[in-house]
Amino acid sequence: MREVVLDTETTGFNPQEGDRVVEIGCIELINHVPTGRHYHVYINPERAMPEEAFKVHGISDEFLKDKPLFGAIAREFCDFIGEDPLVIHNAAFDIGFLNAELARLQGFPHIAMERAVDTVKIARAKFPGAQASLDALCKRFNIDNSARTKHGALLDAELLAEVYLELIGGRQQGLGLAGFDVGGQAMATTPVNRGPARPPRPHAPTEEELAAHAAFVAKLKDPLWLKAD
Repeated sequence: MREVVLDTETTGFNPQEGDRVVEIGCIELINHVPTGRHYHVYINPERAMPEEAFKVHGISDEFLKDKPLFGAIAREFCDFIGEDPLVIHNAAFDIGFLNAELARLQGFPHIAMERAVDTVKIARAKFPGAQASLDALCKRFNIDNSARTKHGALLDAELLAEVYLELIGGRQQGLGLAGFDVGGQAMATTPVNRGPARPPRPHAPTEEELAAHAAFVAKLKDPLWLKAD
């Protein structure tokens, strides 16, 4: 099964108010294992970078001025994610931004929310009341995020791939009683086929064993079970 772990960086919080995507990072998983394939791009947002956003990810106007526009990378991005499930931390945010970018172009369908494996939802279902930020989950699972001094789409996608593996059972996925569906909801696992049942082994004592036991007991002197209470 192919999945794509995805993260974005943006100029703000609301694409409906003119905020844009400035970075996309994707990691390919096959059967929950990173393959080494990834997609990473910086994007010129065609607007100034607010100071608040710059403090979060450190991506400046000067750095982005010669980067491609979203329209120039839209096709290769869509080709990379294909139609496979997307593993995203707080999926509504990233998918909302990506759909706003795609809506500005001709001939690109929107990304359905049903494709998202939302790791925030999985974490909150698995650890009710606990913090569900990426940093908090890295700490919980002892994942080294020391390189994450600022947000970055590709680094965050790499960390999220490790967090996702832990959330769905880590290296012991087959031992869990339940998994999570694409929307992050718990579901029962498929019963394991353990093969045909073996007939029980004979365990009744033989005549020789019974005789040997009786002879042994007869030699006992003053056994406890014959003592009066």
